[in-house]
Amino acid sequence: MKPDAARPKLAAGFLAGATSRLLPASIPLRYFGAAAVFHLAAWIALAVGAAGAPRFVGGLGWPLAALHLVTLGVLAMTAIGASLQLMPVATRQPVRATWLPAATWWIYTVGVAATAIGMGAGQPAWLGAGAVAVVAGLLAYAGLSARNFVGARGMAGIVAHGWIALASLVVVVVSALSLAFTYLGWPLFERGSALALHVPFAAYGFMGMLALGLAYILVPMFALSPAPDETQVRVSAGLGALALALAAAAAFVHGHATALRIAALVAASAAVALHLKLALLALRTGMRRELGRSFRLVRIAWALLAAGLVVAFAMVLFPDVALLKTLFGIVLVPGWLLTLVLGMMQRIVPFLASMHKAPGTKLPRTPSSLTAERPLAVHYVCHLCALALLAGAAVVDSAWLALAAALVGSVGAASFLVFFVILVRRMRLPPPPRNAARPAAPVA
Repeated sequence: MKPDAARPKLAAGFLAGATSRLLPASIPLRYFGAAAVFHLAAWIALAVGAAGAPRFVGGLGWPLAALHLVTLGVLAMTAIGASLQLMPVATRQPVRATWLPAATWWIYTVGVAATAIGMGAGQPAWLGAGAVAVVAGLLAYAGLSARNFVGARGMAGIVAHGWIALASLVVVVVSALSLAFTYLGWPLFERGSALALHVPFAAYGFMGMLALGLAYILVPMFALSPAPDETQVRVSAGLGALALALAAAAAFVHGHATALRIAALVAASAAVALHLKLALLALRTGMRRELGRSFRLVRIAWALLAAGLVVAFAMVLFPDVALLKTLFGIVLVPGWLLTLVLGMMQRIVPFLASMHKAPGTKLPRTPSSLTAERPLAVHYVCHLCALALLAGAAVVDSAWLALAAALVGSVGAASFLVFFVILVRRMRLPPPPRNAARPAAPVA
């Protein structure tokens, strides 16, 4: 059998019986909707704190709130919503209860909002209360995911990424509580060690490993390509786990911290190189070659992932250069992670929405019929311009450039929110009559 003939069967095998494992549309969509709102809130918070943003390296204030509105409110929120829906489909596990994902959303969303307000306004009590709610939501999500992984059938490499992400989440929760309680005078352990754990395990461990694992599902699915080689997926997961273990050791073994961090970055670079090789192979061999604007963002995100590792190496070799820390944060969070998530969301949200039947018909809609292109085009330009302005603000230490980045980013985020609102509205409308002429919508 020719390889091209096998690809539709691979896609069909992945989606076979998927409707029986779908959550109600309102559950994943509420996570994606909250992420879109927090995305806009993050740029607004950055605008409020623009004066301290160019060389921000920590401390309470609106730049810290903006950072966590992105990491907790956009990245983790999207990862939770996507994985709660996609992992049961991938692992062929039925969704047992829907009330817990819905309740988790309420707890987690309120916690993110309270945490951001506490950070921005300098209110440790709000920060502490928000941190407790965020932790409760994340632990509930971890319990749901672990239950799903335990009974997983197939896709062992992807499941391994999920287990590493959940283990990293435990480290993130402990280190986050220690940092939050530091402002209340009750640190769990030394602040430097807590930070040295929190950053790599949040960005590369929890969100990073989830993103890499889900990419092994999403990229072949959207490109209509064969599943990646299972052995190489497992090797990439193992290298990522090794990198995280070395980073954890560096947080406490201060005498050999530099050597351990270099070793961690070497292992991480190998894991990323293997992941990108598999992802690019899927795009190159897929039946669908042109994936549009959304995957241009994904490709840019992959380039920024590699660039972030280069900046991380420079940070280890030149630890006293403050600019490197700021640039690393920009390349890592709004650069790699946020760009990747926003690119994937443009595909995931219409795809998942299209799997639910439209009112008044037994047939689902197509993703393209739910997608509003013009807001996404505005968002694409604004997001990339905002990243460039933000990097420029850090290099020349300009609060005005930081403010400009925040304003441009806010326009882009508002446009992305419009895309989401239009999608939900189209989902709720009955389809037009079959004989009605409908303009063809380009694929994002």
